[in-house]
Amino acid sequence: MSAILGFFLTNPTLVAIMASVVGAITWGFHQRLAGAKAERHKQQVEELAARDISDGIQNDVGALPAAKARDELAKWGKP
Repeated sequence: MSAILGFFLTNPTLVAIMASVVGAITWGFHQRLAGAKAERHKQQVEELAARDISDGIQNDVGALPAAKARDELAKWGKP
């Protein structure tokens, strides 16, 4: 067993091939994690934009006088 292991570790061509395979697998995992991070960032940006719109609407509704708010809500409440 040690003779086979010694052969693989002393042969520079096989060491280079094994190192390239390990490097390719590592690079693939890195790319996968980078893609997941980019997707999470994209979702956070979209959620913040939606939150800004929601806050703007809430501020607009809160700024209306009570009578005007009732009139606006009455329009939406009727079928």
